[in-house]
Parts: sequence; C-alpha cells; structure tokens
Amino acid sequence: MSDYKITKDDAKLSKFDTDMSQHLTDNKMIEWYLNEVLERGDEAEFKRALGYIAKAKGMTAVAKDINVSRESLYKSLNGQRSVGIDTVFKLLKNLGITLSAKVSRA
Repeated sequence: MSDYKITKDDAKLSKFDTDMSQHLTDNKMIEWYLNEVLERGDEAEFKRALGYIAKAKGMTAVAKDINVSRESLYKSLNGQRSVGIDTVFKLLKNLGITLSAKVSRA
C-alpha cells in the first residue's frame, strides 16, 4: 500500500473527511477504501464512500447508467436525500463492486 497517498494507519486515525475521489485511482485502492469504510459500520460514511467512488469513475456517466440524474445521485450520496437500497444495488453493480457477508464470532 505504500504507493498510495493515504495509508491504512492514516485512515484509522479519523473518519474519512476529505474528498477521497482523487485517491481512488485504481480498483485495488477502491477495494481497500470501501472495506475500511464497511468495517466502521457507519451508514452515512458508506454512502459518502459510494459517492467518492462514483465521482472517481465519472459521476455523470454513472448516474446516466443507473437512470438517475447526476444531481439526485450527488444529493443521495452526501446525505441531503435518502437513497433506496435498489439504487445502492444498481450503483454497486455499475461500479463493478460486489459485497460479501462474513459471520462474526462475537
């Protein structure tokens, strides 16, 4: 991970509170980032992360592909508007992201 501008240790110090889209330059970084966010279990942060990933991939094209306006997608992913799970699933599919479940032993 030393090729990246933000390290795992940096990310664990505080919430991702910067526009991460500029750092999401390849699929490996996107995967690492989204896994870090999912570990935290914060819904708002997860939606912001999807927004950063969509922005890195091209928000206008992504919005068009999932049949929503760019403005609506921005608002849904930055907390100004609620986002339905159907939109989340369409977005994940469009971004080429699959999620998997793992049962914790807690």
